[in-house]
Amino acid sequence: MNQKFPLAITVILLSAFTLTACGGLGGAAPQVPTAIPPVASDFDIVAEGRMVPRESVQLSFLSSGQVDEVLVKEGDEVKAGQVVARLGNREQMEANIANAETEALAAQQALDKLNEDVTLAKVEAVRALAQANRQVRDAQYQLDNFTTPSNQKKLSALEGVVAMEALLDQARLAFQPYKYYPSEDETREDLKEKLDHAQSDYNTSIKRLEYETALEEAQSRLDDALVNYQELQLGPDPDALAAAEARLNSTRANLEASKASRKNMDLISTIDGTVVDQSLIAGQTITAGQPVVTVADLSEMFVETDDLTELEVVDISIGQSTLVEPDAIPGLELPGSVDSIGEVFVEKRGDITYTARIRLDDVDPRLRWGMTVLVTFK
Repeated sequence: MNQKFPLAITVILLSAFTLTACGGLGGAAPQVPTAIPPVASDFDIVAEGRMVPRESVQLSFLSSGQVDEVLVKEGDEVKAGQVVARLGNREQMEANIANAETEALAAQQALDKLNEDVTLAKVEAVRALAQANRQVRDAQYQLDNFTTPSNQKKLSALEGVVAMEALLDQARLAFQPYKYYPSEDETREDLKEKLDHAQSDYNTSIKRLEYETALEEAQSRLDDALVNYQELQLGPDPDALAAAEARLNSTRANLEASKASRKNMDLISTIDGTVVDQSLIAGQTITAGQPVVTVADLSEMFVETDDLTELEVVDISIGQSTLVEPDAIPGLELPGSVDSIGEVFVEKRGDITYTARIRLDDVDPRLRWGMTVLVTFK
């Protein structure tokens, strides 16, 4: 609805009419100018629009089910986050949440225990490392203070035992025939002395082997304790840790999903406003996504027009003055200004059109959402 009439065309038509009228009268013919000087023209863009609230939203449940409670009625004021209705059959949902919480707690405790066990194992590893180190030190001390007989110095400990055992066997065989001779027998006493020396050398070789074996065993325990200590510094076993963390993440995700399902059973207002439409009744079966309650912020009213063509919208700017005339209240003119201009176009009746939002300076209490108005852009 565009009330546009070029002023220049009006002047031209009036001038033509005057000249024609004068030409029909007697007397000297008037001089007709060869050219008409240009006259400035000013077009007002006029568009149809509707009254809209500052903000509005249609609420719908995220889950299907049967309505258990309706907590608001039309005309009630609500706040963002307020529950306006609830679905029923919540007992099983609460049981699912309780089970999920138990599983998540058990998974967390298992992960905590895994880390605690590593901490305790680190303490034990330090003790084992210290003990093994003492054992190595003591075994080394015993070996360092052991005097190896001259006849074994060129032999390893094991070789010494073998060699001394052979000498001992020889000495026993040599002594055996004289074993029951009287002690005054010189041959018996000489062989007995050799047997005693052979036994002593053998005992010494055994002791040396024991000391060296003790040192090797102590060193092996020290090496194992050191490896264990170093591995524990890296934390729990990677596979066990990954399994525990995966279990915890899974139980937490299950818990969050259960809580989300419970939350989906509540219809929650997403804005502050007034309940302007409410079609719910207790016992009603609802489908997920079905709009059931409309909330609008009526604290401030705007005008929206989607009637601006691509040729007109280029002459509109944010903050531009407007005049709004409601169709339902003849003679009422409300000043305003352009609050926003949409970026998205719509093809309507062959025209590319855009939507503009008008902020009113004053609002008449008789105005209602959806009323049609005429918007003149100055």
